[in-house]
Amino acid sequence: MRVSGPTPVPEVRTGSCQCGDVTYAVTGPADDPHLCSCSHCTRISGAPTVEWVGFRAQDLRWTGPGGEPTWFATWPTLRRGFCPRCGTHLISVADGSLMVMVTAFSLDDRTGLEPVGHSFRAEAVPWMTVTLAPDPAHR
Repeated sequence: MRVSGPTPVPEVRTGSCQCGDVTYAVTGPADDPHLCSCSHCTRISGAPTVEWVGFRAQDLRWTGPGGEPTWFATWPTLRRGFCPRCGTHLISVADGSLMVMVTAFSLDDRTGLEPVGHSFRAEAVPWMTVTLAPDPAHR
């Protein structure tokens, strides 16, 4: 007879829009926390960069009274979800991807999600200095 310890409880992170109408939970490990300064992300956010964190699409569930966000095709192969009530940008999903990217600052707890990469860094505003966390694969 094989005796094993307790089954580990998967990590659950929760997040929401500004008004709390659209909320979500993601189970499992976070992947590729990174900043993006492409003109697409900066225009949609109105900020010099957006921090994205990936999760498996199958591990995301919408939990709030508002249900799912309102989806917009913001690029030929990309949909983004926004709260229909307050407009908060919450999520990005590429066609055919098994991953979803949530905006890191929509998460209630961002512990351990320091960005390890910066997409379109050459397009970043020149006055912004970014210090990235060490890549976990190389620690």
